[in-house]
Amino acid sequence: MYCSDCCFQTDVVFNHSTGNAVCSNCGLVLESRSIDETSEWRTLANDDDNHAVRVGGPTNPLLTGGGLSTVIAKPNGEHLRGRNRDPDRGLILAFKTIDTMCDRLGFVATIKDRANEIYKTLEDEKCSKGRNQDALLAACLYLACRQEDKPRTLKEIWSVANGATKKDIGRAKEYIVKQLGLLEKPLQEAHAGDYIRRFCSALGLNNQAIKAAQEAVHKTLEFDIRRSPISISAAVIYIITQLLDDDHKNKSLLNDIAHVTGVATATIKSSYKDLHPHLPEIIPNWYYLNLQAFKCCRI
Repeated sequence: MYCSDCCFQTDVVFNHSTGNAVCSNCGLVLESRSIDETSEWRTLANDDDNHAVRVGGPTNPLLTGGGLSTVIAKPNGEHLRGRNRDPDRGLILAFKTIDTMCDRLGFVATIKDRANEIYKTLEDEKCSKGRNQDALLAACLYLACRQEDKPRTLKEIWSVANGATKKDIGRAKEYIVKQLGLLEKPLQEAHAGDYIRRFCSALGLNNQAIKAAQEAVHKTLEFDIRRSPISISAAVIYIITQLLDDDHKNKSLLNDIAHVTGVATATIKSSYKDLHPHLPEIIPNWYYLNLQAFKCCRI
């Protein structure tokens, strides 16, 4: 700015608290009480216990008015919008529950949004009344994972389902599929390869073992093995880990795999027996350590 005392253009220091623009050379106030028209980034999160913010949350197209309408709280605890009861109260509570489940499982936002859309469609079709809400929300999340090609086991979803049983979630899933016809996107068929990397990482396997397990699972598709994808994944991991570990570790390995995958040890053993005739074709050649290690791969 031009300073009348210095008689030339000079740099100024702007004081945001007072709105004053001060000459950096002589200290003359060149402009006072000016209005800062830029965005305000202050969140006021540390000012009180309520974590106040200047603005509300982002718009939500699933809520009435994008979720931007004003809600008035009455002294008795009821929430009203204008003069009518908030029509989105149930949806907001459901979305918060889904958000909590997603946070606990580490899901990305696309899965959460898809689960919200499924539940919103249930509400629009009036299919959610009289149903176990916890099971219904967990089933929405389970189907959202399948539709986004990021399937999770029923046990993983059940672990964050707020008390709903696996049977209830399974029934709720079938109910949603029947009522909504799988929505807009067809339900993708789950394969063993969808689970294998996550299971291997949870067991702490190295990159070489994970790569071998992925190749082995891919080769199982060439054979008619009538087992669930999760059981095949567990059996393949058991085979791969046996080739690297001593015999006295096999029992503990089996228990660890059963814990991570949610597959019973007896099921892993029977799945292994189904895979055993095809081991030479399933296990990558580069992963064979020696013939003796392969012969030790017995139950």
